[in-house]
Order: sequence, then structure tokens, then C-alpha cells
Amino acid sequence: MSLIRRVAFLSLHTSPMEQPGSGDAGGMNVYVRALAMALADLGVEVEIFTRSTSAGQPAVEHPGPGVCVHNVLAGPPRKLPKEELPELLHAMVAEIERIRQRQPHGRYDAIHSHYWVSGVAGLELSALWNVPLIHTMHTMAKVKNLVLESGERPEPRLREDGEQRIVDGATRLVANTPAEAQELVSHYNADFDHIDIAPPGVDLTVFTPAFRARSRAELGVRPGSFHLLFAGRIQRLKGPQVFIEAAGILRKRRPDIDLELTILGALSGAKDFNLQSFITAAGLDDVVTHRAPVKAPKLAGWFRSADVVLMPSFSESFGLVALEAQACGTPVVATNVGGLSRALADGRTGILVNGHDPSRWADVIEALYDDPRTREDMGRAAAVHAESFGWQRTAAITLESYHAAIGAVLLRPS
Repeated sequence: MSLIRRVAFLSLHTSPMEQPGSGDAGGMNVYVRALAMALADLGVEVEIFTRSTSAGQPAVEHPGPGVCVHNVLAGPPRKLPKEELPELLHAMVAEIERIRQRQPHGRYDAIHSHYWVSGVAGLELSALWNVPLIHTMHTMAKVKNLVLESGERPEPRLREDGEQRIVDGATRLVANTPAEAQELVSHYNADFDHIDIAPPGVDLTVFTPAFRARSRAELGVRPGSFHLLFAGRIQRLKGPQVFIEAAGILRKRRPDIDLELTILGALSGAKDFNLQSFITAAGLDDVVTHRAPVKAPKLAGWFRSADVVLMPSFSESFGLVALEAQACGTPVVATNVGGLSRALADGRTGILVNGHDPSRWADVIEALYDDPRTREDMGRAAAVHAESFGWQRTAAITLESYHAAIGAVLLRPS
């Protein structure tokens, strides 16, 4: 019999109910919600705690059977920059404890925190409730600071110190890939034996291969165009500027290619990042369409409509967009960083590019345009590759991590 009946998820800086692709909402939002739903399918009740950002939000939301989201009242009822959330940590912890005391069950078997702000709160709640803390970083300050450009503001020392406290104090750590596990060891001196590797999944009921021509017609993509797609938050770290600059080089080099570019996403982070200026400078105003983020079923249609999906990220703990696009039968070109080397089968389901030189990216895109048969083969292989990344597998591995954490707590000397 499982030792786990009920788990508290902490996702304090962003809600799993938010639309991915804008603000602080991205792959982590998908991860938290999908993992919770998959755990519920295994018989584990999941209660997610996130900070309330609107006066009109209900106290509790129910995204699915066995899963609820508590909107925690702490600070002003509006969205705040992540940098301001540490000041609210004690208020959030106190409110979460009040919510726990009001629950009929009154207890949780484990805490699973996501991102560093939640992890710091998780350390306090773990001690208060006498239950193990399992933590998933999603991104790490020391890793992000390694890819800064001149003049960019580094992640604060407060975050680095918080992440170190989490690594030192959590019962188990969950990493998306072996590479992320190694980063935890090399940057934070984590004990490798306390790390479990659980690759994220993809909703294979939504992201499925289908008729590309039909998707293109439904979405208004020109027949015969070479359609390139970027989906994600609009910030330098995700590399949309590389996508645009590479396409600009390709257009000048090959005016015979009928290029069509779609960008799905909203501005995130630094407000001075002006994507439109890159589009204009590259001479692409007439072929780029920038749209707001869309929900998963519509996103799947966009992936199917594309000839190639590009992910020129500077850092990715995994890269769910790559997995979702492949599940739709579309090859992906991505930077050879972080978890993207695991999400893609290089040369078989897409291509990994070393670095962010737009000329190199243009070369790769041009080669794929000139070889439609390889694109088709990659698309078929991509759909098969993605089938091994269902959320049920992620949940099963995560549940084993919970069991190991509870076992470690039970074996501690009193």
C-alpha cells in the first residue's frame, strides 16, 4: 500500500491555472498542473498552494478530480515581480498553515515545492508539519547567471543563497534530466544519491500528429509557404531575437523561399526587450505574425501547421515546447543546452545547434528547407519519440521519490 495519500504542492510565484507563454507563466505551470493530475490518477490527492493575484479569485479552484488549487492571500491582490515575493514568504507560510488547519484531513504526507521561492517556504513548512520536502528547481540562479550578456542584471545573491539552503535542507531533489542533476551537484554540492531524475511529460491526448495541410488552412497559414514557429515567453533568455535574425539572414540569402514566421507568446521579464525592433531590423515586417499565447489544443494546431519549430533558448531545464511540437509530428531545431539535448534526438527528430550565431541557425534552417524528405522523416520520428514521455511515467517516478523521502524521514534518529 502506498504511504502517500495527500501531497501539498507549493507553486507560490505562479499559478498552474495561468496561461503559459506570458509573464512568469511557462513550462513550469504546465508541469505543476499536469503532474498533479497524473498523481491524482495514481490515487494521490494533490493540493496546490499559489499566491492570489486578484481580488476576484476564488479561494479554491478545482482543475480536475483529486486536485485543488488554494489561492493564498499574501500581500496586495495583484501580480508582483518575482523579486518582491521573498518579502512575503512568512506571510504566505502563515496563511498556508491557516488553510491546513481548516482542512478536514488536517495533514499532508509530503511537500513538493517548485522554484526557489516555494522551496524556501517549503523548508519552513516541512519543519512545522514534520513531513519531508521534495523540491524541483525548474531553473537555477547559478546556471542562468552563466549565460548573461554584458549589462544584464544577474540573479540576486538572495536567490543563490535560498537555492543552496533548499539543496542542503530538502529530503529529496527532483531533476528533469541527468544534466540538471549534475548541475545541482557541481553548482550547489548536492548529494547525487538524494536526486531523482523524472523527465517531464507531454499530454499525448492533445499533442498528436495530424494533417498539416488542414491545420495550416484552419490557421490561415499560406499554402506552400515555409512556416517557422516560435512559442514561448518573449525574453532574451528564450532567444526569439536569434530566431528573427536567423530568418532575416535566410531571407536575404534565399529570396526564393516563401518564408512565413509565427511567434506565440507575450513579453516577460525585462520590459525594455523590444522584439519588434529585431523584426524591423531584419526586414521581416511583412512575413512575421506575433500572436498572444494560446491554450493547449490551439497550440497543438499551430505546431502541426509549422514546417519547423525553433527553440534558440540560452537556458532550459528541459524544454516542454520541444516535446509538445515533436508529439505533433513537427521537427524541432533547438540550442544544445540543458534539457533540450534530452528532449530531442539530435539528427533524428530535429537538430541541436551549438551556440546562438544567427548565421549558423540560418544554415540549419536552409538545409531543412532544401530537404523536405528529411523534414518528413524527422516529423514521423519525432511523434514516436514523444510517445515515451507521457505524464504517467513522470508521476510514477515522482511518486517513488516521495516514498524514498518518507522512508528517509522514518529512518531518522529521533
